[in-house]
Amino acid sequence: MMAERQLIIQRAAKEIKSNMYVNLGIGLPTLVANEATADVQHVFYQSENGLLGIGAYPTESAVDADLINAGKETVTAVQGAAYFDSAESFAMIRGGHIDLAILGGMEVSSSGDLANWMIPGKMVKGMGGAMDLVNGAKEVVVIMEHVNKHGESKVKAECTLPLTGRGVVNKLITDLAVFEFTDGKMKLVELLGDATLQEVKDKTEAAFETAWHE
Repeated sequence: MMAERQLIIQRAAKEIKSNMYVNLGIGLPTLVANEATADVQHVFYQSENGLLGIGAYPTESAVDADLINAGKETVTAVQGAAYFDSAESFAMIRGGHIDLAILGGMEVSSSGDLANWMIPGKMVKGMGGAMDLVNGAKEVVVIMEHVNKHGESKVKAECTLPLTGRGVVNKLITDLAVFEFTDGKMKLVELLGDATLQEVKDKTEAAFETAWHE
């Protein structure tokens, strides 16, 4: 399981380019920053609870309980970081100033719909910034495992869980493949690891095109 997740994280890190303002969602996406290549510079990571310029996770001796990200994890701040209230932070998101949002997903549909904030009947702390990010960020990349723990596809013809947004996903990265969404259509553009096209077809409920001739 960890090998598959590492594959996702490393591929997602390639989406981060120099001089970007980036928001990383709670969970798996927070690990993406650790994989950014050395040639990617001047990237500022933003957190919707009011910090622009998130640094690495702190060592035990450097933990500051007042310095946290949106997932309530303790973080550090890079030189030049800025602090502000959540209203200012969401104005930044809603105003279209975030270049890239990398978010986790529970389900993604063939038309780029995203469900990632709740499972009915289970406790939910809140939707966080997801609904604002999928509508305000210039590009939305979703990362998740291709199938759930029961082996069922999470890449759906239609999402069955409550939606975060309709047609909001620009790119989906799973442990098997990379898909792009354009004009409501889903296209397979890359296979990851040892995955084959047939395996992706077998594990994908959604209909999709391929970027190459079969």
